[in-house]
Amino acid sequence: MTAQINVRSVFIAALLTVLALLPVYAALTGNYFLMTLFTRILILAIAATSLNLILGYGGMVSFGHAVYLGIGGYAVGILAKEGITSGFVQWPVALVVSALAALVLGALSLRTRGVYFIMITLAFAQMFYYIAIGLDRYGGDDGLTIYKRSQFGDLINISNKTQFYYLCFALLLGTIYLVWRIVNSRFGMVIQGARSNDRRMHAIGFPTFRYKLICFVIAGTLCGLAGALLANHTDFISPALMHWTRSGDLIVMVVLGGMASLFGPMIGAVALLVLEETLPILIGAVAAPFVGENATQAAEYWQIVLGPLFLMVVLFARGGINGLLAGARRG
Repeated sequence: MTAQINVRSVFIAALLTVLALLPVYAALTGNYFLMTLFTRILILAIAATSLNLILGYGGMVSFGHAVYLGIGGYAVGILAKEGITSGFVQWPVALVVSALAALVLGALSLRTRGVYFIMITLAFAQMFYYIAIGLDRYGGDDGLTIYKRSQFGDLINISNKTQFYYLCFALLLGTIYLVWRIVNSRFGMVIQGARSNDRRMHAIGFPTFRYKLICFVIAGTLCGLAGALLANHTDFISPALMHWTRSGDLIVMVVLGGMASLFGPMIGAVALLVLEETLPILIGAVAAPFVGENATQAAEYWQIVLGPLFLMVVLFARGGINGLLAGARRG
């Protein structure tokens, strides 16, 4: 059993070590693109971890989770445009508005189940997407540029890439720890029990709707935090962040890394975004000896390779990469 645990544990420890030391590597080599890329990965890993709380542990397949990314981002962007740049105002507003939106959406969506729940969350995602497009004062379809990042006085300077990276890393670890505490609490046991058999949990006296709604609000709030971070990272926010395809990306991260596993969403976010960056380069390099100058065009079709990779994970690693590591333990 000890040997079984070590394979996955060593992998996760190695990944966390790499993430912790990445700014050091960037400073030594001058390759700050990697730090920019992995800052984005850390932020989306927070969003994926929040989705895993309701998808992996709660069995709630939400195709509108990216809405809270957009809400958190727009809260920061709109306040910045109106001259309010204090992070002590922007970030609490982002969290509160995301929580309120999750409360309303959850109160309506959780009255349905199965495919109906999926469709209603998708419908809400598209509704918020078109509302954002209609915000002409804040860029509409063209998006909103944020000219000044959130200010925290002398506490932290998030305009400094290294400080911002470590802030995102700390918040990711904090999010994972929070999810761990939730799922191992009495509250979390009820959520997981409702995923398995909602009627039985309700029959023995647990108000499962109330539990699931609170869980839904917590997940939406955490994703709103990721939205506030993403707005500061890109200095830009647009309605595209709320589109249902972005929610699909978050679902892919959770499934790829491993649903109902603490570090699965983080692993999935790293795997997906690194593949998106490296596959075009690899395909171009492989195709160059055969097609010459057309290798650049061939690299544009990198998703043709990515699709079968996902299919293989679904077919042969039902628990995602985390499950594959768990399977390697028994090998």
